[in-house]
Amino acid sequence: MFENLSRAAAALVFAAAALASAQGARAQVSTPRQQTPPQTTAPQTPPPAAAPQATPQASTQMKPEDGHEWAPILEQKLDYKDWTFKSLKDGAPLNLRELLKGKKLVMVVYFAPWCGNWKAEAPTVWRLYEKYKAQGFEVVGVSEYAPADDSRKYFEGRGGAPFPVVVESESTSAREQTTHFGYRKACGDTRRWGSPFNVFLEPAKLNKSGEVLAERAWVVGGELIEKDVERFIRERLGLAEQGSAEPCTDKPKAESQKALGAKKP
Repeated sequence: MFENLSRAAAALVFAAAALASAQGARAQVSTPRQQTPPQTTAPQTPPPAAAPQATPQASTQMKPEDGHEWAPILEQKLDYKDWTFKSLKDGAPLNLRELLKGKKLVMVVYFAPWCGNWKAEAPTVWRLYEKYKAQGFEVVGVSEYAPADDSRKYFEGRGGAPFPVVVESESTSAREQTTHFGYRKACGDTRRWGSPFNVFLEPAKLNKSGEVLAERAWVVGGELIEKDVERFIRERLGLAEQGSAEPCTDKPKAESQKALGAKKP
């Protein structure tokens, strides 16, 4: 009897152990594996938008041409007279007829040394003069409305004047008494000071005698438009067939000849 009871107890213990094992297995399968939560960062507050910059109105925006007084070259009715003024260099008298001798084309440029438009034009005058002086082109500067010392310092600061310069007036109070003022008015130039003012003379076509050198002249009532003026200079010097609009940049001779040879007649 006790043997049967022991066997029954052992069987009961075995069954209980088996049941506990099965429940543990089910619990292991049904419980998901714990994962490390993804790291999250607090949403960043976007930086404040930059304050919009004020856009200037079109009328106030600076443009490359602002401040310039470029003008076309025009033939004008103008009784241009001979003159004798003091040389800026040494004060000696210089006569225009004498300066014209042996030249094919002369540009008389009236300027005030303090004038921004003259300072803007000056590099163009230098380039044209240096490029064509050997072909008979001359420039004569006429200083206006400032002490001669001011003009002298202006040119000295640029290595000296490469062409003759004379002085007509040395004070702003002389504005309406100068020949420069009279010529501007005759040509309809309404600027207050008229610097620069460029007059082109062809010595071969001028009156051989008398006070008036010419009744008509080519005039630029403002800053030179380099391309147009260079074309004009080349035509008057008989160089038009080589390309009158050639820019004022000196190229090696061989390169220039090659370029000219490639052009169609």
